[in-house]
Parts: sequence; C-alpha cells; structure tokens
Amino acid sequence: MTTAKADLDSDIISLARLALAGRAQDIQMLVQRIARKTRGEKPELSNSLTALLREAPSKDTPLRRMAEIPMPVDSDSRLHLLKIEEAIEIDHTPVLAADVSAALDQLVSERGRLEALDAAGLDPTKTALFVGPPGVGKTLAARWLAKRLGKPLMILDLAAVMSSYLGRTGANLRQVLDYAKQADCVLLLDELDAIAKRRDDRDEVGELKRLVTVLLQQIDDWPASGLLLAATNHPDLLDPAVWRRFEMKVEFPMPERQAIYELVNGLLQPYENKAEHWAKILSVALHGQSFSDVRQSVERARRAAAISGDALDIHLESLILPEQLSKAERINLATMLVDAGLSQRNVQKLTGVARDTVRSHSQPETTARKRRGT
Repeated sequence: MTTAKADLDSDIISLARLALAGRAQDIQMLVQRIARKTRGEKPELSNSLTALLREAPSKDTPLRRMAEIPMPVDSDSRLHLLKIEEAIEIDHTPVLAADVSAALDQLVSERGRLEALDAAGLDPTKTALFVGPPGVGKTLAARWLAKRLGKPLMILDLAAVMSSYLGRTGANLRQVLDYAKQADCVLLLDELDAIAKRRDDRDEVGELKRLVTVLLQQIDDWPASGLLLAATNHPDLLDPAVWRRFEMKVEFPMPERQAIYELVNGLLQPYENKAEHWAKILSVALHGQSFSDVRQSVERARRAAAISGDALDIHLESLILPEQLSKAERINLATMLVDAGLSQRNVQKLTGVARDTVRSHSQPETTARKRRGT
C-alpha cells in the first residue's frame, strides 16, 4: 500500500468517526484537507469536495442552526458565559489608524477570495490578536469585522468569568470554545491576559497554567471558517507561546488629532451646524485621550445641553477646561489652537490667554500668516 493511499484511508476513517460523533466543524476541516491532498493525483475528486464545501447547507443564520446545542453556562450561577450579538448595529464607521484599517480590510478581503487562497493551498487568517490601551477601539473593531463578514459576534470576557474557571481545569473554557467553533462566528476573547499569562510566572497557580495549555490547543484547532480574535491591554503579560499562536497581531495606538477630529465631527454633525469648528478645537483640547474618553466627553456635553436647554457651544467649551490647567498649559493649548487654524480672538475667548501672549508663543510662520489675514 502506498503512503498516499494509506493517508487517504486514514482520513476516510477519521471522517467516518467525526461524522458518527456529529462534529460538523471538524468534518469540514478534514474534507478541506483531503481536497488539498488529492488535488494532484485526483483533481476531479478534489474539485468535487471543494464544491461541496462551498455549498450552503442552510439559509438559516449560524445561531439558528445551533438551536439544538445548549449555550455554555456557568455551572454555579447558571448564567451564560458568552455575550452574543447577531444583528450588529454600529452608528458610524469606526475611526481607525491606517495600519489597523488595513489589517481589518485584509481579514475581510481574504474571506472574499477563498477560491484564490484554496488554489494556493492556503487558509484565510483564522486568528488575530488586538493589542492596545483601553478605549482605543479593539472591541468596536471586532464588532465592525463581524458586521462586514455577516457573522454573529460572540464575546467572552475572560476577566469577568475567571473565578468560575478556577478549580475546574479548562473544562468550561473548552466548552465555550467548542461551542463557538460550531457557530461559524467571530469570537472575541476579551482581556486575554486574564488567563494567558506567562507560565513561568511563579505567582500564578497551577490551574491558570493549565488553562494556558487548553487555550493553546484550542487556538491550534480553530476552524478556517471562523475567526478567533483576542484583545489585551497588557501584551507583556502574555505567555510567549500564546503570542506566537496568533497569525496576525494588530496594534491599536492612541488616536492622533486627525482621528479625534473625525470622531468628534461624526458625533456632532447631525446636531451641530458648527461641528467641524468644534471638531478642530476638541482634536487639540482632547488630544491624548482615548476614543472612548473623547466620545464620553462629547456625549456628556450633549446631555447637559439637552437637559439645561443651553446652547451646545457652552457645554463643549467646558471640555477645554482652562480653569483646571496651569498658566503654562493654557498657553500651550492656546498656541496649538492657533496653529490648528483658529483665530487669536476665538482662542482668547476659549482659553483666557491674551492675544499678545498667544502671538508671542505661536509658530513664526503661523503668526505671520495670521497677521497678514488680520
């Protein structure tokens, strides 16, 4: 018996075993592997198997097809361990750094060119790790991806359920991931560092170290039809083996001024006729804050205006907070606002810094341009 025939016989036996066990997702992976192995010697078989894989077995959504599979719950509280978003609504296109946007576009494009990848003997990217400080858009990016791919989003907050896992090895974690594998979804493991800490950390108990091993096995076994995302604010805490398992790493930076401008403009445009003006001001005043903090500040101002009946301008001005800044900080803010294109008159009103002081601290070329326009 040739090696190729022996391999094929072994695959057929494995396929039968999986079919009898009802493991649909694993069957799909094995059929895909057989199609690749037989492409050279049995192209007709390979093409037929590939065609079968592309056929949709049902018009139902992934979650409806899983109605008979119980959703994982905590054995103590009986609460669901997964948060599921099927009909994802996003009020505006996320504002993302160029590198982040390019990475997300690639993940979507790969799933639109499965035939080209298959012809090259490749799978689409199955796993991606989102890294960055809190509030920079990691969860929003996961929701945006799921919406573009037309898949439900499942979110497992590892930090929130950590106490449930201790003492029960990786059984619950394996249960959750096995469920998500069968759902043809986008799964987000939030706060990954809660369980994926370095196994050489002497302060960690053996139970957590075993969870890392379970996680590694699950990542290796993740189906190409799904997408596994993980997010962490502390990449330095991750076990190196976990870090290596993710095929794509996406770093989410703190937003630059242009990104804050786009976010604020998008938030104010439907309600404020001077949205661009305020976006320019707040892109300077709120620089250094996360997307989440900027959004909360703007929405807090809008709520205050709606309740008081005051003009929104009054409450947006309060976000600049000149009374909480030192004299040097107010001068620096005033200078940046002038350099951003605001008139010295408006800057004096907003910051309380005299125009002569602003003029003396502004960039020479900007000051000269202002004088010519006065």
